[in-house]
Amino acid sequence: MPESRPEPIPEPAAPPLRIGNASGFYGDRFDAMREMLTGGPLDVLTGDYLAELTMLILGRDRQKDPRAGYARTFLRQLEECLGLAHERGVRIVANAGGLNPAGLADAVRELADRLGIPCRVAHVEGDDLTPLPHSRLRSSGGTPTPGRLAAHAYLGGFGIAACLRAGADIVVTGRVTDAALVTGPAVAHFGWRQDDHDRLAGAVVAGHVLECGTQATGGNYAHFTHHPRSTFLHPGFPLAELHADGSSVITKHDGTGGLVDVGTVTAQLLYETGAVRYAGPDVTARLDSVRLTQQGPDRVRIDGVRGEPPPPTLKVGLNRLGGFRNEVVFVLTGLEIEQKAALVRDQMEAALANAKSRPNDVSWELARTDRADAPTEETASALLRLVVRDADPEVVGRALSGAAVELALASYPGFHVTAPPGKGSPYGVFEAAYVEQGAVPHTAVLPDGSRVRIDPPLLTRLLADLDEPLVLPEPLPDGRVRRAPLGLVAGARSGDKGGDANVGVWAPTHDAWRWLAHTLTVDRFRELLPETAGLRVVRHVLPNLRALNFVVEGLLGEGVASQARFDPQAKALGEWLRSRHLDIPEALL
Repeated sequence: MPESRPEPIPEPAAPPLRIGNASGFYGDRFDAMREMLTGGPLDVLTGDYLAELTMLILGRDRQKDPRAGYARTFLRQLEECLGLAHERGVRIVANAGGLNPAGLADAVRELADRLGIPCRVAHVEGDDLTPLPHSRLRSSGGTPTPGRLAAHAYLGGFGIAACLRAGADIVVTGRVTDAALVTGPAVAHFGWRQDDHDRLAGAVVAGHVLECGTQATGGNYAHFTHHPRSTFLHPGFPLAELHADGSSVITKHDGTGGLVDVGTVTAQLLYETGAVRYAGPDVTARLDSVRLTQQGPDRVRIDGVRGEPPPPTLKVGLNRLGGFRNEVVFVLTGLEIEQKAALVRDQMEAALANAKSRPNDVSWELARTDRADAPTEETASALLRLVVRDADPEVVGRALSGAAVELALASYPGFHVTAPPGKGSPYGVFEAAYVEQGAVPHTAVLPDGSRVRIDPPLLTRLLADLDEPLVLPEPLPDGRVRRAPLGLVAGARSGDKGGDANVGVWAPTHDAWRWLAHTLTVDRFRELLPETAGLRVVRHVLPNLRALNFVVEGLLGEGVASQARFDPQAKALGEWLRSRHLDIPEALL
């Protein structure tokens, strides 16, 4: 008989990594860091402080003081919580470094020394490409970028991982992708390689769910009325139990407010996304592969995520001064609203035309907030908004304010404005550009001061859109319909991606999905949202999530800082869509 050999003893699986979030933006709930550190066990606590607009704000700070350029709130939170993190053995990873991660790292060391708390601090740099020649940066249209104030590449998580492997207790970064705050700790904990694409993609999806804080636990949730109001008064911040295979469970600390269910996680997954292929510097995650399962109260499992090699280029956020803007809002009350608007518009246009120089851009918007036979003066009033933009602050300053004020006794009956116009204020412009991954000096600066260059991925793949699935779910059979708001049978969440907007729409049941997938076409979307007329709208289908994602190109002009629209970040675009009426099968209502 052949000699029997004992079965090899499998290596013990790495324990799950508990990663929490304590900030979704610069200005989020100050006490969140303390709440997360004291609310339950954690291995890593992350904080996302950067948005496209934030980089412009921090840039202005640094122009005034070269030592600035980072999120000062993070330092004030650490002053209260650094001891808690040390006692509990929780590492902190945050992108609060903004434009000056080295400066923030030094400030954290000074704080730790002053408090007498041992703390190993590291940072990640290399994202600042502002000095890079124009010829090296290409806009999404393929042309060299114009003059800029700042240019920052979106780095991945491997620099964060190198810092954590070197023993860092706190890692601060500049511009990394929001999900990198999760992929970095996961790479360090599980030892993933650059080609572990499925695992990395799973971490990216978990990171995308966590990055906006309480939006994953019921904040800004379309179906908030389906639950007691008290549920959402003070939602707790989310955390992910991340496993070695890239799967995760989204949850929150016991006893905290809010809600974690398939709906809240779906809503956040759809937020500020575009195509089915969700590209990042470390991996391209296939959003059509994501599976969500309610595992228990306030526990949603994410698995099945597939990953592909990342694109050969990195996204670069460009911020530049677009010029100066000013606005005045005329209040029109009672009868003849349209005629009042026409009169003051003609008067202002004539005044601007006779000025020394007419503003380069003049836009008008009439919001019919008035009601007939209204019980209050405010509800009897409409708002006429005039916005002007120009490269010269004088052109949008005194020229506008003087013309508006001089009409106080010479225009429509009941003339008044919400506030007198002042001087022109600067506005920023955001643009996405791209650069080869190898051109970015992604560097981890370890706690001992040594510098480690992070190599770009060896395997990359050009990004290509996926066609819609050839087979959609079977449509609902014909039956009685009723005219009703879309929001009775579907949730939505919307947001901004530079000058574009996205609207993710999901169905809570399979039958509602069967109807939604066939009914809410691009043409129907345009019909329901007339402001999208003339703009390119792309629909992406996510069957596993029972969701559609619409990307509206150019709706937000030159980005949030340019304030080109009433809702400059498209935050409520999805709620407008849900309020629109169409024929809905009675079986769904």
